[in-house]
Amino acid sequence: MNDNNNKLTTSILSICKEITNHELFNNELTIATKPEDLLSLFKNLKENIDLSFDMLIDITAVDYPKRNKRFEIVYHLLSLNNKNRLRVKTFVNENTSVPSLTEIYKSAGWYERETWDMYGILFEGNYDLRRILTDYGFEGHPLRKDFPLTGFVELRYDEEKKKVSYSKVKLTQDYRDFDFLSPWEGSILPGDEKANN
Repeated sequence: MNDNNNKLTTSILSICKEITNHELFNNELTIATKPEDLLSLFKNLKENIDLSFDMLIDITAVDYPKRNKRFEIVYHLLSLNNKNRLRVKTFVNENTSVPSLTEIYKSAGWYERETWDMYGILFEGNYDLRRILTDYGFEGHPLRKDFPLTGFVELRYDEEKKKVSYSKVKLTQDYRDFDFLSPWEGSILPGDEKANN
């Protein structure tokens, strides 16, 4: 751990009481907090002169369907004055909304829209949660692990109607059931000397 990261970790832990966990890996600090403490934590991170995390770089999520708190929401921050980076995580289930950071970071609006569009995570206080990467008529959230590989509908241009039309996906789903066995399982290929040992 270099001296700068040690000072940053000490400062953040002493200033921000909302932190539930922290980790320093590959000289990158990651802290965790509860969803209800997000606003207080981010205000401290931005407004405290020793920290000055004045730039929100990204918001994304990771889907772990088997966990009780299915989604890990990840925020990336940058302090231009101190030249520090920070990752903040919080964990929610499908039915839990998280507070929007749009009052603290103006850029949060777009990132929250993208996270909602891809994962279906609601950001309470963001009044512009519209589709941003998918079409407005799109059904579901494509980065969820349980989203069908083929989607729900097909989009194509209909020459006769001279407009875009949607139709239900009519693809066979048999290819989804993999047995993970090699097609050569049990057979010995020519020149495979290890097979005789």
